[in-house]
Amino acid sequence: MNTPPSPSGAEHTDRSSIRLGALVPLTRPGWVEAGRHLLAGLDLAVREVNDAGGIDGRPLELVVRDTAADPERAAAAVDELAHLGVAAVVGEYHSVVARAAAARADALGVPFLCSSAVLDALTEEPTEWVARLAPAQSHGWRIYADFVLRAGRRRIAVATQPSVYWASGTSVLRDHLAPRGGTVLELDATLTPEALCDALVDHGATALLLLVGHPEPAVPIVRAVRRDRRLAEILVGAPAGQPEFAEWAAALGEDGAGIPFLRYLPERLGPLGERVGKELRERLGEAPSFVAFEGWDTVNVLAAVLRSHGTDRAAVAESWPRVAVEGTRGPIRFSRTPDISVWQWTWTPVQVVDRDPAKPDCFRILHAG
Repeated sequence: MNTPPSPSGAEHTDRSSIRLGALVPLTRPGWVEAGRHLLAGLDLAVREVNDAGGIDGRPLELVVRDTAADPERAAAAVDELAHLGVAAVVGEYHSVVARAAAARADALGVPFLCSSAVLDALTEEPTEWVARLAPAQSHGWRIYADFVLRAGRRRIAVATQPSVYWASGTSVLRDHLAPRGGTVLELDATLTPEALCDALVDHGATALLLLVGHPEPAVPIVRAVRRDRRLAEILVGAPAGQPEFAEWAAALGEDGAGIPFLRYLPERLGPLGERVGKELRERLGEAPSFVAFEGWDTVNVLAAVLRSHGTDRAAVAESWPRVAVEGTRGPIRFSRTPDISVWQWTWTPVQVVDRDPAKPDCFRILHAG
């Protein structure tokens, strides 16, 4: 592997610690609650590694940078973290932001283990420097499309905003549904909620999928649909996972229940997942989302890599195909997958779940893939 000129991961300004750069959305317009859960998982795992003696006696140090869902800010953060001598960069939730970070990490020769972003084309060209824990969007969203079909819904409307991520999701849905008798109608989310409801009625839509940001415009759209008697039988879904977080339930109450979304957890956690989940719950003061588990698994993988391959950046990147780590949600290994440009865990467990209308604080597993 040809390493672009950049500070070596072994050349730390503080020889007492091994630095990991962490990209996390902690301020608006980033999804702050997702960032908080991701950081909780990252931080818990770092603390556990250090409590167990660190990496060959050297503690891990998490150097956190807030991306605020801004791709340019994320790319600049990768530059800064590379200059600080981090052994690798981890994290990020937003796909478009992670793509910018991955491109910069690839250009600089800095290993990047992406925790949560799912966009298939995380880099334009295949790269040895980037690996990912979250499933590719095409994998998870096809499972979601199968669920929609099994629910008897064929006329699918998507309320969408301009974004590479939402456009990619729409394409996945259309390509998977069309050969199976489904249709996808795109509705501009800049329509007023009332006009959007009218369009759903006019087109005879049997499902509305929210490919939009939260809380705006997702929350007012859901409220309008729930209150429109003409749409009493429509399925409202959110494949990107907006209802996962407590903020959704707080904003929508009962209206936010019964909206299926994707979640990357097994039906039952094993002993490791149960233990980590308990620690995360205490740290967060609420049930941990799958994003928090993604954070913990990220550091767990990197710690294993650093122990076995050292802190040299090229050595870290070359280790991806040799990773074999027990994660909170199953054994983690990376491989090359068709049409995926990075090293990919294939696959984390995928569920379609919703908040139980009878108990909105509880989740129901509706489908698994």
